[in-house]
Amino acid sequence: MSGLDLSPDALAKVTAEIAATAGEYDRTGDLPWAGIEVAHRAGLLTATVGTQYGGPGAGPRDTARILTAIGEGDASVGLLAANSLNTHAAQAAFGTWPAHYYEDLLRRSQDGPALVNAIRAEPELGAPARGGIPKTTAVRTDDGWVLNGRKAYATGGTGLAYHVVWAVEPETQRVGHLIVPGDLPGITWIETWDHLGLRASNTHDVVYSDVRLPADAFREIPRQPDGSYRDPAAAAGPGSFGHPALYIGVARAARTAFAAFARERIPAALGKPIAQTERIQSVAGEIDLQIVQAETLLHGALLRLEAGDTTILPELSAIKVAIGRSVIAATQTAVAALGNPGLSRHHSLERHLRDALCIRVHPPQEDAVLIASGRRVLGV
Repeated sequence: MSGLDLSPDALAKVTAEIAATAGEYDRTGDLPWAGIEVAHRAGLLTATVGTQYGGPGAGPRDTARILTAIGEGDASVGLLAANSLNTHAAQAAFGTWPAHYYEDLLRRSQDGPALVNAIRAEPELGAPARGGIPKTTAVRTDDGWVLNGRKAYATGGTGLAYHVVWAVEPETQRVGHLIVPGDLPGITWIETWDHLGLRASNTHDVVYSDVRLPADAFREIPRQPDGSYRDPAAAAGPGSFGHPALYIGVARAARTAFAAFARERIPAALGKPIAQTERIQSVAGEIDLQIVQAETLLHGALLRLEAGDTTILPELSAIKVAIGRSVIAATQTAVAALGNPGLSRHHSLERHLRDALCIRVHPPQEDAVLIASGRRVLGV
């Protein structure tokens, strides 16, 4: 897992290789294994494995660079990579996985891509960041746990080597996560994913029926001083900028696609490429401005965190929202300027717009962020 090459040339090569198959996977909805394999061969899927486990121990800024490069190639691959990188980073920081399970995950990661994701949303409850206790249960037995429940929006589908499942112990009402190997009996996938964007991410529903796990598989989420649980995704934290980073990659891909079209498009009435007109040059400048703004927000925030500036912590959720607005503005500007070609399935801009819009669903979501920020400003 060592010898990670994060040079601009190496990352650009990864982007190009992943992008070569992105359109086809978007059309079929199949798991984008070709792109996942590219990221795996480059060592990017395990970049955040801690040095204590023999990994590179990539930090938040390098992780952001990785995910921007992957997302520029294929947003679905970027989402799958982000979830795995977040899991490894959390393990490096907190070490909550049972040793035998994490050792197995690392072994699998040497042989090929070993994807992992936190499986949290539920059909009845919705997004955990909105509050509530999971309906999925982890019942204690003499020798371990029995897991039952149905989850929604479980990105990765059958491609996941491990699930980190949010559940409640009914007897004590303890809430936590169960580490679940993806190949255990009792796990059934229901193909519900037919989404606007990220179509190859396989974010299906999954049902757990009497899935048996060892005693050390459950890890409780720490309680608040008042005894309640606060969902970790309710507010952006120092490790929560992987998702915004991949969508910056989507905006960069839209910028590239717009520029290529503008250089090649020569209307008969104009007699020259539209790239030579001031209108299109102004549009390209606006797209670039939005991307520069998003990248500066992302890396500026991470640099402040690296420097130990804790005053930025209450602002992180708002920064995530601002990045999302810039990403969407960049892609929408590109599509709007080109008209019908930008909305055609024959042009990649249409896919980039659909993928960019998905940044809104990642917690914390904009309305909750604005209310929390407003209350902080007003002292309410």
